[in-house]
Amino acid sequence: MTVSQTLIDNHSRTVEYLRVSITDLCNFRCVYCRPPEGVKLVTHEQILRYEEILSVIGVARDMGIRKIRVTGGEPLVRRGVVEFISALSHMEGIEDVGLTTNGALLASMAEDLQLAGLKRVNVSLDSLRPDVFAAITRNGKLEEVTAGIEKALEVGFDPVKINVVLLEGMNEEDVPAFARLTSERPIDVRFIERMPFGTPSVPDSPHPFGADKVLRMITREVGELIRLERKPLDGPATMFSLAGAKGRIGIIDPVTGHFCATCNRMRLTARGTLRPCLLSPAEIDVKSALRNGASKAELAEIIRAAVFAKPVGRAIHRTVIHDGMNMIGG
Repeated sequence: MTVSQTLIDNHSRTVEYLRVSITDLCNFRCVYCRPPEGVKLVTHEQILRYEEILSVIGVARDMGIRKIRVTGGEPLVRRGVVEFISALSHMEGIEDVGLTTNGALLASMAEDLQLAGLKRVNVSLDSLRPDVFAAITRNGKLEEVTAGIEKALEVGFDPVKINVVLLEGMNEEDVPAFARLTSERPIDVRFIERMPFGTPSVPDSPHPFGADKVLRMITREVGELIRLERKPLDGPATMFSLAGAKGRIGIIDPVTGHFCATCNRMRLTARGTLRPCLLSPAEIDVKSALRNGASKAELAEIIRAAVFAKPVGRAIHRTVIHDGMNMIGG
């Protein structure tokens, strides 16, 4: 296989990273992702089949996509996910395959996923306090997630990352403990500013809990941070470490930092649409073309159109996206 093209958008950004949602189902009900009454789920027929997903990825790979992250909802609840990961991990030309999970099922599946070829895993974990964790997830058990993280380390995933969404009034106290975790374990902890997804369970604060506050808290309560150079295929995080730490600390600041200028990704939703930008409602249908027998060349044109539709410089502090993350793909 030879990559025949490079995907460059209208703002001279090279797009080489595709986030792939395989389901909108999730076994948690996190307050910033879903309303208390739940969400309307799409039908089984509306969800892309694994072979359809692999077809899109294959064409995108030939156009320059090198990095894939599998997301949901919660991807580990979908039957056949291990076999899908195996097919994806053995696809020539894909250099990096990762998975984002809430970790509840990871302890029982980590070994099979590792044997299937998965190399890296991100675990969403917003508090290290059981009561706060249960309040955020509405039904999650912290011990299941921490067991999943331990199993991921045991089987050799590298890196193991923890994603912490910053929630005003809920998890400020956890910031120092998460930072100290990187000193003790080979884990990357990434603090992520909460984006405006129209979730009234966590109303916007006039004093948002953002990147600057996290950096000040860590410096004051844990220690000085050393800024690190970016690695090839790195995501949007600005990376730091504490002196002598085994892991790293990342800051993802889409609200206060506006990293649009370096964005290198698109999303394929479980519903079969390409989403050029997380914080724009624009989507391009690819499922209809797949199910109408589109050629690779036709699929390539749809992918190229999605890349050209990528915006830049959105004023996301004034934007509210009404699709939940379960519908978009983390």
